[in-house]
Amino acid sequence: MHLWKRLTRPFRHAPHGRVLRLSPPESLLLGFTLLCLLGSGLLMLPGATTQPLAWHQALFTATSAITVTGLAVMDTSSFTTLGQVILLVLIQIGGLGFMTFGALTLLLLGARLPLQQQTLVREALGETSFGALSQLVRMVVTFALVVEALGTVLLALHWVPELGWSRGLWASLFHAVSAFNNAGFSLWPDSLTRDAGDPLVTLVVSGLFIVGGLGFVVISDVREKRRWGRFSMQTKVVLCATLAVNLVAMLALGCLEWHNPATLGGLESIGDKLQAAWFQAVTPRTAGFNSVDTAAMTDASSLLTMLLMFIGGGASSTASGIKLTTFIVLILVARAFLRGTQPAAFGRSISQQTVMKAIAVALAGVALVFVTLLVLTITDSRQAFLDLAFESVSAFGTVGLSRGITEELSSPGQWMLILTMLLGRVGPLSLGYFLATRRTRGMRYAEGHIQIG
Repeated sequence: MHLWKRLTRPFRHAPHGRVLRLSPPESLLLGFTLLCLLGSGLLMLPGATTQPLAWHQALFTATSAITVTGLAVMDTSSFTTLGQVILLVLIQIGGLGFMTFGALTLLLLGARLPLQQQTLVREALGETSFGALSQLVRMVVTFALVVEALGTVLLALHWVPELGWSRGLWASLFHAVSAFNNAGFSLWPDSLTRDAGDPLVTLVVSGLFIVGGLGFVVISDVREKRRWGRFSMQTKVVLCATLAVNLVAMLALGCLEWHNPATLGGLESIGDKLQAAWFQAVTPRTAGFNSVDTAAMTDASSLLTMLLMFIGGGASSTASGIKLTTFIVLILVARAFLRGTQPAAFGRSISQQTVMKAIAVALAGVALVFVTLLVLTITDSRQAFLDLAFESVSAFGTVGLSRGITEELSSPGQWMLILTMLLGRVGPLSLGYFLATRRTRGMRYAEGHIQIG
């Protein structure tokens, strides 16, 4: 009895609720980590796979699913129906955010969200108003389920006649959920290359992950206001930038791969080539599907794809990366500096705090990719440098595209990717929260000058 009191004394005398007093980034990181461990345990259940699965492979797969990445050390087809269901649940939880699910559960039970949990969900969704939080959470889940159901029905029009009702419906549901959550997991070993020329599959899947990558705040803004003039500055920036980046990427990849017999050049018609070019241009925005062989792309196309993976999708979306808004802010700041004006967009100026946050997030992303690549060049030096760089950026952006070396990486290399996927998913949010909540303290110094360039 005395021993038990000694062991529990720190907890009994600790301030009330101290264990629960975690910042939103800390809680999200802890939650994702616990879900990864739980998911790896579930994947190792008897009957979850058709072949032996090592513990670190299970953890890699679970982390890839919960961070909606799509990198895999074994084909999804190697999992049984039970294993695929587990993957699908992890993808759904990871895509929408476990805090959203927790908040929804309390709301359905008629409970009022505590202030701390409101803060967690607000940070997870990028929502700044407490008043609209409950409504936004309901909208997020309802919208996701409706879009995934619609995607399942449309994909079933193609796969049910080909595979039958049972397999066709399951394939449609799996790919619809995976696409909307920007996960990139596919039931086929070659992803969607077999359907590269099918407009129904390519347009539905790309539409799902583009919508999922816009951000729930943008979707809510469009849904409520419905007119361009009433949209917020962020909504306008995300919509215009998404369209512009996708079209420019499609044009560039189309030109680079048009005559490559191993990618676009191997397709029969111009229509098939345009569809594949569109799909390969939009999928690096953290979706992870591919309709041509990624490993067969030219070095220039691979480099462009890495840039798109690094940028990622919209803020508070199922996508990751440094976020499209961060990239646009950096461009606007550079343009404003060259013109000698203040950075602005759509008649609104960009605050200095936003500029500093964008710079910090981008530099943190570059640093994480550099460290990951440095470690991989040490642990897996036998692999080509471009392949390792591609893998590093893909893990950071939680994209899932690969040049075919994921399974060949050493155990230390795979462990590094696990850490990168986790930090790539939670890291930008954590850094953004720190920059948004910090307070300037101490004395103010006189300005100095440092020569740049």
